Amino acid sequence: MDIAVTLTATGGIDQLQVSQRAPQSPGPKEIRIRHEAIGVNFLDIYHRKGIYPLPAYPHVLGAEGAGIVEAVGSEVALLVPGDRVAYAGAPVGAYSSTRLLPAERAIRLPAGIGSRTAAASTLKGMTAYMLLNRVYAVKPGTAILVHAAAGGLGAILVRWAKHLGATVIGTVSSEEKAALARTHGADHLIVGRDADLVREVMELTGGRGVDVGYDGIGGAMLAKTIQCIRPFGTAVSFGQAAGPIPPVSLDQLRPNRALAHPSIMAATGDQAFYVEAAAALIDAFRLNITAAVGGEFALNDAAVAHTELEAGRTTGSLLLIP
Repeated sequence: MDIAVTLTATGGIDQLQVSQRAPQSPGPKEIRIRHEAIGVNFLDIYHRKGIYPLPAYPHVLGAEGAGIVEAVGSEVALLVPGDRVAYAGAPVGAYSSTRLLPAERAIRLPAGIGSRTAAASTLKGMTAYMLLNRVYAVKPGTAILVHAAAGGLGAILVRWAKHLGATVIGTVSSEEKAALARTHGADHLIVGRDADLVREVMELTGGRGVDVGYDGIGGAMLAKTIQCIRPFGTAVSFGQAAGPIPPVSLDQLRPNRALAHPSIMAATGDQAFYVEAAAALIDAFRLNITAAVGGEFALNDAAVAHTELEAGRTTGSLLLIP
């Protein structure tokens, strides 16, 4: 029997229920994957809390995983049992030993890319691709601000931005995390939750500000991030790990700043973008642009993984291992 972690209703970790179920048979255009690793993301916490509601409850959580194709539907021609694949985005349902997935969502993994690396990096890598290429075209000389530069997304965002030739200013909460962010390639680091972010960014950029600031922190941080942006630059809000974001007035964008609010789930829902991002992602993996694995938990300890991630006690990406 397989194990699945189901969200019975929105709320705390007490709403996560571990249960057993038999493997499901794929439909004509589906495959069944046996997971070797499952990515844990803040998106899962947003789903659990109902910030981003799921279509119905109960519902298996998880938007990222990697493993082996175990069975294929009658109309699936490009995949066979034994293929190694990863996926990200919708349909949600990764917190399980096996799952059904539309065959078009499977990304075939090259021999040199392990399942743990893929499960830690696929959704975050697609997010980084979206942020660095679609939301703002980062190029040599672009100055960027990356919050949580030692986190799972932070690691891949910093590495990819450096590959593109950017100058990266990162924020971290501790000297320990600063040391880790330096290994990812960050040029400058602002340490501590109480740091004077705007002053330090302006000092590092000669008073100009950064071209683009990537803010997945939310709460009161977005207002500070906006103040770090140069005229005609862009602040990007894509998460709220620190809590809901207060309303942003147009006056906060003066002079001549832009604010973007992208969604990776919406972006990957477009199959053309998904295919494009997947190809870019595999190329990035070959350049060792991946997220670092910061911790592994048994699948039935998903609630513990949520607790650790939400408390900010982790670095890198967290994985669930069936």
